[in-house]
Amino acid sequence: MNDAVPRRRGRRRWAGASAALMLAPAVLAPPGTVLPAVLAALTLAVAILHWPTGRISLARAAGGAALLSLAADACSFGKPGLVLLWYPFETVALLVLLERVVRHVPVPRVALVGALTGAAAVLLPLRFTLHAPTTGLKESVVAAALALFPTAVAAGIGLYLRSLDNRRTHAVALARREQRLEVARDLHDFVAHEVTGIVLEAQAAQLGDDTGPEEHRALLQRIEQAGLRGLDSMDRMVATLRETDDRAWQEPPPTRLHGLSDLPELVGRFASMTAAEVTLSLEDGVAGTLSREAEDAAYRVVLEALTNVRRHAPRAGRVAVSAGRTAEGAVEVTVADDAGAAAPAGTRPGGGTGLTDLDERVGALGGTLRAGPHKAGWRVHCLLPAPALR
Repeated sequence: MNDAVPRRRGRRRWAGASAALMLAPAVLAPPGTVLPAVLAALTLAVAILHWPTGRISLARAAGGAALLSLAADACSFGKPGLVLLWYPFETVALLVLLERVVRHVPVPRVALVGALTGAAAVLLPLRFTLHAPTTGLKESVVAAALALFPTAVAAGIGLYLRSLDNRRTHAVALARREQRLEVARDLHDFVAHEVTGIVLEAQAAQLGDDTGPEEHRALLQRIEQAGLRGLDSMDRMVATLRETDDRAWQEPPPTRLHGLSDLPELVGRFASMTAAEVTLSLEDGVAGTLSREAEDAAYRVVLEALTNVRRHAPRAGRVAVSAGRTAEGAVEVTVADDAGAAAPAGTRPGGGTGLTDLDERVGALGGTLRAGPHKAGWRVHCLLPAPALR
């Protein structure tokens, strides 16, 4: 935005200088050549200037210049030799203006304005062939046919650049949408996880009338730590968005990536906030086997599964988390509980589309994600292929 004003001023200077050069020869030429000089100067200025300028848009300026050029084709300006002096400059200006119209004018008006500008470029030779004593209709048709080729080239360049602009705009829109979805996923995966824990700890405090001061102090400490972790997650996401907005748009920087090595800390926090027996089976050497994106996906699967246990199975007596290799070398992550297949009455329904989003992410990495009843409870099973060794 800061560079727009200098660019506008630079274009105005170029337009003014070009128009002055077009008008300078008309001072020494006969009076009949003034109008062709003015038309060439005006068309050149319209082709150079940055639009919109005030209330005048590119469509209005180009349409007006094209209509003036078409009207002038029916007029005679005296000796063709002198008038031809401005012909090449007006031709180039009309071709440049046609390219800009085809590229930038909005769709509802681009057809009309583009047709007018193109017609002005094609019919410009008639201004001389129709009024010269040695030329007539045949020469006019040939001249117009010859002018059709560069006009088509200018329109084609405009269409090509317009398609590139549309692709770029579409790509930026998709990337911004992906960024918003990434922030939404992080909010669901991390902040909602901590908030759910806070809610359940508060509910436990209301029910636990026989707990002593030490238990209450420990419970408040866990709530404080969960709140701080949620705030840290929010701070990281806000910082990511600010870093993206403060510079020219590019691929947004990723939020923090977790991995299988973070599972002990995650499961430990979950175990401290539930009465269930929580176990973790993490095979030696499995951490670091997958790519960073796959490890982050595996971590998020465990996080989402544990969050769902808190929400929908608070009476679970046992929760087992395991991560290891299969016989084929893939990494298998499982979270299972024994609370039954149905969510207990009184639990919070819904809560988002966490597993659905994770299923898409795992599928994009070549893996599979399954969730459903298992024995006396519910199980979430994720399988991620390990990268091939080179």
